[in-house]
Amino acid sequence: MRTTTTVTAPEPGLGTAPRSTPRRALDWRLRFGALSLIWGFSFLLIKVGTHGYAPFQVTLGRLVFGTAVLAAAMAVKRERIPRGVRTWAHLTVAAFLLNALPFSLFAYAELTIPSTLAGICNATSPLWGMALSLVALSEDRPTRVRVAGLGLGFLGVLTVLGAWQGFHGLDARGTAMALLASLSYPIGWIYVRRTLADTGFSALSMTGAQLFLATVQLAVVTPLFTPFPSRFAVLPLLAIVALGTLGTGLALLIQYGLVTEVGPTTAQMVTYFIPVIATGAGVAVLGESLRWSTPVGAVVVLAGAALTQVRGVRAVSGGAVRRRVRVRGGWSRSSPRP
Repeated sequence: MRTTTTVTAPEPGLGTAPRSTPRRALDWRLRFGALSLIWGFSFLLIKVGTHGYAPFQVTLGRLVFGTAVLAAAMAVKRERIPRGVRTWAHLTVAAFLLNALPFSLFAYAELTIPSTLAGICNATSPLWGMALSLVALSEDRPTRVRVAGLGLGFLGVLTVLGAWQGFHGLDARGTAMALLASLSYPIGWIYVRRTLADTGFSALSMTGAQLFLATVQLAVVTPLFTPFPSRFAVLPLLAIVALGTLGTGLALLIQYGLVTEVGPTTAQMVTYFIPVIATGAGVAVLGESLRWSTPVGAVVVLAGAALTQVRGVRAVSGGAVRRRVRVRGGWSRSSPRP
């Protein structure tokens, strides 16, 4: 985030040789739960942040603090910065598609839609990803199960939106922005898979560079569309700090550890917990209303998304080793980041 900032999951790695998995002091299940909570609460933090600051300011703030966390991690591990004009050019596009654009769209969307709906829209990324991969990636062959999952998932989206009622009471613009943000992630993943695989740089250094470029993009755009804040609201500012340091920086570091230790398939399961936590947080903390169609539709969306991730036996056996090497070597795409 499968970031959800650099890339994350069965997709491109950087092609370096696999290394032995280091022993972790904290069990991976606890880190998995922590990652689910962090990304699930990110939609609440976005909503709180927009109560005191403009959406572009919220996005810029989360990128600044997220980049700072990754820069500190790079310094501790003595990671080298990616080199090459071509690499940086592709990273600039990736930064826009995977960070600057979706982060900004979610922030603008939550001006008019509840954080619960934004979290559920985020869960549609695997559906968009499968639909796009069938067109853009020749090795992703459709199966009946995956096509059925795609149809089921979008039926769930219509249920969440209350299509049978004519989308009554729904802010179409905000919902469209949240869905576009979710679509931006798989477009970015496919772009990275085609342009930045096997660069020889680590996942940490590539993601750090990508976040830095996204920060620069927002630093240029924000003053053009948003006046400097006349006052600094404390609670929204704390929400932005938490969104950047935890929801962007720390979450990515946890995710890389999970992908390395348990593989992209297991790490990808965090995708299905995010909307559940986002919905619970929005209702319990922000007092957002919840219609019956929202949780029912969310379950249908998640079921469809899960089916789109099912691979045929031949595809799994034939590509398992290649996927392991790619993921261990660097970038992985286990889930879309909110």
